[in-house]
Amino acid sequence: MKIVNVVAAIIKDNDKIFATQRGYGDLKGGWEFPGGKVEPHETLQEALKREIKEELDVEIEVDDFVAKIEYDYPNFHLSMNCFFARIINGKLKLKEHSNAKWLTSDELDSVDWLPADLTIIDLIKEKL
Repeated sequence: MKIVNVVAAIIKDNDKIFATQRGYGDLKGGWEFPGGKVEPHETLQEALKREIKEELDVEIEVDDFVAKIEYDYPNFHLSMNCFFARIINGKLKLKEHSNAKWLTSDELDSVDWLPADLTIIDLIKEKL
């Protein structure tokens, strides 16, 4: 099975977390934490900063590591390193997503998370 290595940003602003809705691909319409694939010779943090700049047009500071999620989708295995992050420059602009929301801890269950992202919601609630 193909292995896809990605990073995800759990972007915080005070007591809220930024969630994005996929605008493309097989998982279109599902909610996720923004991020993407790690390129060769990139650190996880470098990949996350690059991906967020590409997808959301903002610069982030990568904060604490949250968890590594391993999840089997039907056509590939996802290995996702998740980090808390915060915006340090720029204004959010959706370039690849169809929608986005700032969610409080109590609202995290209000969107239809993609299966891999769903596995970390309880952990995020504990850390908020």
